[in-house]
Amino acid sequence: MDAGDGGVNAFSQAIVYLNDPYNWTRPNGILDLLVEHVRISVLAVVLGALVALPLGIVLGVSGRGGGAIVVLSNVSRAVPTLALLTIFAVTPLGFSEASTVLALALFAVPPMLTNTFVGFREVDRDVREAARAMGMARRQVIAKVEFPLAVPLIMTGVRTAAVQVVATATLAALVGGGGLGRIINLGFGQQDYGQIIAGALLVAGLALLTEALLVVLSAALTPGPQRFSLPRPWRRQRGAPLDTGASAVPL
Repeated sequence: MDAGDGGVNAFSQAIVYLNDPYNWTRPNGILDLLVEHVRISVLAVVLGALVALPLGIVLGVSGRGGGAIVVLSNVSRAVPTLALLTIFAVTPLGFSEASTVLALALFAVPPMLTNTFVGFREVDRDVREAARAMGMARRQVIAKVEFPLAVPLIMTGVRTAAVQVVATATLAALVGGGGLGRIINLGFGQQDYGQIIAGALLVAGLALLTEALLVVLSAALTPGPQRFSLPRPWRRQRGAPLDTGASAVPL
C-alpha cells in the first residue's frame, strides 16, 4: 500500500468514525467534548473581551497607546500558545479548565484590543465635532456616535479572536485540558489516523461555523450602509496589497 492509499484509507476511517452514533452519544464522546470545547472557547473570548474592549475604547478615544498595542500584538504572535498553556497548567490552578480558559483569554486579547483601538481612531473627526455641536456629552458621543461607527472593526477583532481560540483550544488536550483536542490526542496515542482526521475535521468545522455566525452577528450590529461592506481600514484600491498586520495601527 502506497502513501496515497494510506491517506484515502485514513480518510475513510474518519468518515466511519464520524458516522458511528456511539462515538457521538457515549460518555466523553463527540457531543460531550464539543460542548466542553464551545464552553471553554466562549468563556475565553468573553473574558478577553472584558479586558480588551474597554481598554481599546479608552486608548482609542484618547489617541494614546498605539505603540504599546503594536508591541503587544507582535509579542502575542511570537509566544508559542502551547508554552502559554503549559505555564498556566503548572500554576496553582493546575490542569484545570480555569487555567485553559485564562491562557486562551490572554491569546484572545491582542486582536480585539488592536481592532477596537483602530476602530475608534478611524472615526472621522468631523463626525465627532458635529455630535458635540449638537450638544452631546462626551459619553453620548462615544456611545451613540463613535461606537456604532467602530462596530465593524470591533467585530472583526472579536471574530478573529474567536476563530483563533476555537482552533487553539485543541492544544489544551496536550496539557490535560478538554475539548475536541482529546479526540486528536487519543488518536495519536493509539496511532489511529482515522480518528486524528475525524478530530481535525470537527475542529475545522466548528471554526468555520464560528466564523459564519459572527459574520451574521457583525452584519446585524453594523448600522446603515456599512452593514455588508468592509471596514474602512481593510478596504484597498484595486490591485493594491491588503495589509491587516499590527503595523497598520496608527501611532
